[in-house]
Amino acid sequence: MENIFDSVIQYGSLTLSSYLLCTGAALVCGIIIALFCSVKAQTTKSLITALILLPAIVHTVITIVNGNIGTGVAVMGAFSLVRFRSVPGKAKDIVAIFLAMAAGLTCAVGYIAIALIFTLIVCIVFVIVNKIPFFEDKGYVINITVPESINIDGAFDGEFKKYTNEYKLLTVKTTDLGSLYRLKYIAQLKNTQNLKEFIDALRLKNGNLEIAVIKAADKNEEL
Repeated sequence: MENIFDSVIQYGSLTLSSYLLCTGAALVCGIIIALFCSVKAQTTKSLITALILLPAIVHTVITIVNGNIGTGVAVMGAFSLVRFRSVPGKAKDIVAIFLAMAAGLTCAVGYIAIALIFTLIVCIVFVIVNKIPFFEDKGYVINITVPESINIDGAFDGEFKKYTNEYKLLTVKTTDLGSLYRLKYIAQLKNTQNLKEFIDALRLKNGNLEIAVIKAADKNEEL
């Protein structure tokens, strides 16, 4: 019986059946990755589509380039023309993309079983780690709008010392034609369950003006 961990592609003898088999396996890997990444997570449709198709695309590109220096240079030149004009993604999204590329590379050399097992193992570990409370991300970026009449030097130190393990004032800037100030803090909360209580305490100090609290890990735009 043939070892399932052997490559389905014999060196120098790529056939239509082996190519279609590897392409199908790459698509299956992409679907598995997309499904696991979308479990209880905010994932865009464009990312899901990319994760499904990326392994098959990488597989085909590597299959074409394999052993052909001229084609490899041409492909490298074509990819150098590509520009990605999107905001930086989350670390988890980047890991998912690299996983999709690794699955595609593994399928490109014909190791289908290894690609599927590797994809399943990484995806399962990915979900388990996300569900462990110990690894919960408690880092937050907090924007507090205050009137110009408030002395901003240490104005909220008491609240931050009570509800956070550590905090730091990052920036202070004026807004609304200079009549208001916006303070940007980064803080590590002691208990995320007390977030509303923390915000209410800040509201008592800033005159019930705008307060924005965003997870530092999800901050993909300038606040």
